[in-house]
Amino acid sequence: MLPRMLPVYILALACAPPAVGIASLDRPSSVEVRVHGPVSTAWLLVALCAVTGAYCLLRMRSAVEEQRRAAGGEALMGFGMAAMAVPAAVFTPPRWAWPVYAAVFGAAALRALWTARGTPHHLHHLVGSAAMVYMAVAMAATPPAAHHAHAGTGVPLLTGALLVYFTGYVLLSGARLVPAAAPAHGTGPVRWGDRPELARACRLSMGIGMVAMLLTM
Repeated sequence: MLPRMLPVYILALACAPPAVGIASLDRPSSVEVRVHGPVSTAWLLVALCAVTGAYCLLRMRSAVEEQRRAAGGEALMGFGMAAMAVPAAVFTPPRWAWPVYAAVFGAAALRALWTARGTPHHLHHLVGSAAMVYMAVAMAATPPAAHHAHAGTGVPLLTGALLVYFTGYVLLSGARLVPAAAPAHGTGPVRWGDRPELARACRLSMGIGMVAMLLTM
């Protein structure tokens, strides 16, 4: 139950307002409040996306063809989101990195579009890759000094549409994880890379990460 609820905890931390109460007795400066909260949340997001990408690599060795087919693109998405979420105070990518991001995920979007002809599920991969292209282009157009505060770097209408989509996806995916699947009788132990509920949890984690990143645009 705890691994399934972990993405929900991450989303709550990402969206929660700054804490007030006993901790406020220390009276930190306003600069400390602004820096500590976002940086801590960013590292949580980095960890969530990196772990998700690592499990997607494991799924690439699955005995289920559909798992293998989707795992590569999802691993790329997980690691790409983890790298993009690294706090700018720790590492600021060079200017040429964002066009490379856009090119890589643009190619991933074209691949997802091609694959979606026979498998509609890959339309979600298309939207995710397009969102990564959008964020990379927005960051490339932002002056380097503004990378520490991402607010206002995107197009509000497009950002809002993506937020609506990924919020709906997170809610739907979370609802699908609530009922525990009944174990199949007469079958052997299922390998970690072949478990569909963990694959759904990975997609839920990346959806939560996307919501958190879009909220900073």
